[in-house]
Amino acid sequence: MIVDVALYERGRRVADDLTLPEMVERGKREEESFVWIGLFEPTDEEFDEVEELFDLHPLAVEDAVHAHQRPKLERYGDSSFLVMQTVGFGGGEDDDELDIGEVMIFLGDGFVVTVRHGAFSGLSDLRKRLEATPDTLAVGAGSVLHAVADRIVDEYAVVLIDLEEDVADIERHVFTPGRHDLAERIYRAKREVQTVRSAVSPLLEVARRLATDPPPLHVKPELAPYLRDVHDHVIRARERLAVLDELLSNALSANAAQVGLRQNEDMRRISAWVGIVAVPTMIAGVYGMNFEHMPELEWRYGYFLVLAVMFAISFGLYRAFKRSGWL
Repeated sequence: MIVDVALYERGRRVADDLTLPEMVERGKREEESFVWIGLFEPTDEEFDEVEELFDLHPLAVEDAVHAHQRPKLERYGDSSFLVMQTVGFGGGEDDDELDIGEVMIFLGDGFVVTVRHGAFSGLSDLRKRLEATPDTLAVGAGSVLHAVADRIVDEYAVVLIDLEEDVADIERHVFTPGRHDLAERIYRAKREVQTVRSAVSPLLEVARRLATDPPPLHVKPELAPYLRDVHDHVIRARERLAVLDELLSNALSANAAQVGLRQNEDMRRISAWVGIVAVPTMIAGVYGMNFEHMPELEWRYGYFLVLAVMFAISFGLYRAFKRSGWL
């Protein structure tokens, strides 16, 4: 559906009493004007009018409607088509659930069309913030492209802070004394890191192309420094993700080593107790044989002597295992 549509002249929003075709015609006619249409998960039928008004390429329209695209920047005739993936926490029933969405941007002569899929809701606030600074919008439709890209990349930084805190907590638990098997939690965190990397890594080349000279179609040269800043943020996000992935791999290895060490300790304890119990069992087994001629069978204190021998040997083994660290 269409969330919002507006005509901007010299950075200021024009009265909304115009029809969409009238806005498009006026945006093309006036040099410092453009139309910004925002859509959320549109159907083919809902997008038909937009496609016809701006003569959008069918392949780009198909991508925008059906989503599930990797980040990319394409040129179709006299317009550009940008795809970015959004990442954020808290969009589902679980606040810790990682939500993946997509934002597509069509940028052409006198128009910009943004298509949103998923739980990302930053574009409405972004439009209000831009409308509060007309000088930014006065640069043209390319200012919207930069603002959307910058907003999405800033959200990556927020997600990375949460992931870094989670990884730091995992490291603390891995090396905390006690019995902790964190394999499932580490795997879950590693999967989240890989999910964010799938959004950030392909975007690096897209951001580089946005930041190169000359700038993409309908992006004015004065926006180049800001697009280079977006590129720099993407590079830093990718580097932070690489560090997190390496830390999680090391934590997983350390956790596996500690689990193995604890199992060895358990086996030593079990073996020690088996050795201690084996001695009285052996002695009791010998005297349990029904032979007539055995030592101390007729002695009045033979039973107590055998118990004392059992206890003395078992206690001696216990002290020996204790000193060696097996118990």
